[in-house]
Amino acid sequence: MRCPYCGSLDTQVKDSRPTDDSSAIRRRRICPDCGGRFTTFERVQLRELTVVKRSGRRVPFDRDKLQQSVEVALRKRPVDPDRVERMINGIVRQLESMGDGEVPSETVGELVMEGLKALDDVAYVRFASVYKNFREARDFEEILGKLAEEESDDSPRLKKRNPVQSD
Repeated sequence: MRCPYCGSLDTQVKDSRPTDDSSAIRRRRICPDCGGRFTTFERVQLRELTVVKRSGRRVPFDRDKLQQSVEVALRKRPVDPDRVERMINGIVRQLESMGDGEVPSETVGELVMEGLKALDDVAYVRFASVYKNFREARDFEEILGKLAEEESDDSPRLKKRNPVQSD
């Protein structure tokens, strides 16, 4: 692994352990040339994925780009990082388990929107505004209206509980 500080190819692993959800191996490394310390993650990759953009252009799938766009949507939101990591891992697993190695960018976007909707409504709207290319306030009103409808449909109904009777 190349040192991010000095570029040396001779780095040493000082510590390895699985991540909390055991989906990756976290490796703590040190560079003997400059003394720099850094962390790397090793993940299972089932297949090479290619994202087919709307323009028809094909680019390699980049998990880090997916994670960055999710983090932008979640910026300053009170969401547990473990939940975010699980969501991203789930999206990647879904994409890899699809039959084809080529995935339309729309599929990636829809999976991210689905995941964000479950995590945080504000992040969902932020991501949707960029993904759906909102141009005016009416676009926000529509998506907020849909969210409000879904929340009222999903709200738990209060159930009348019978008191426990004892003899």
